[in-house]
Amino acid sequence: MSLTVEKWDSGAYGELSKPAMLRKLQDEGYDTTVYTFGPGTVFGEHSHSMDKKDAILGGKFLFRMGGDEVILEPGDQLEVPKGKTHYAACVGSEAVTFVDASRY
Repeated sequence: MSLTVEKWDSGAYGELSKPAMLRKLQDEGYDTTVYTFGPGTVFGEHSHSMDKKDAILGGKFLFRMGGDEVILEPGDQLEVPKGKTHYAACVGSEAVTFVDASRY
């Protein structure tokens, strides 16, 4: 399984900002919550009971699923299918501002 990262399209959605990202994800049918995680925060292997999309507003977020790994940066979005085991961690020296988007 290859991880497909969706990059922010400023031509379609305007400059990357919290309101613009929330509007985009909500228009796609997601419920959204914004979190900020400190450097070094780790989310061990886990899964979710709903489809999710991780979206990054600031910092760098390592994401691993199905043997593939990617570093998500501001504007990056990644779909996480329900039931799929994955791992994530904040990398680098700055906090990660993260939009947790869930579709039930």
